[in-house]
Amino acid sequence: MAEPEQTERRLRPAPLLFEPAEATADPEHFFDLESLEDPKELLARATELTLAFRAATDRSLEFQAIAAAQLADPRRFDRLTTAAIAERADWTEDYAKKMVEFGRELLRDGDS
Repeated sequence: MAEPEQTERRLRPAPLLFEPAEATADPEHFFDLESLEDPKELLARATELTLAFRAATDRSLEFQAIAAAQLADPRRFDRLTTAAIAERADWTEDYAKKMVEFGRELLRDGDS
């Protein structure tokens, strides 16, 4: 069983902020982690970022699935085949089919 602090942290990951253009020009720069000298602070901030990236990945995956389901909706006059969706998203056709189904589930759950 997870400790309460770990559970709470997973529910509220660190916000992801866009870095200024000059910061991204430096390949060694990554959310200012390279400037942290205290290993405890570095571990804490890097962990927060890891959790935030995981949450962002999960959320963007859901949006991909919803978009795929909407694009494949047979009621649309401009609907796309799963092959066309796969090509646009750089997926295999089997994965596109799974994402369309996942998106349909998300859309159904959202209507409930």
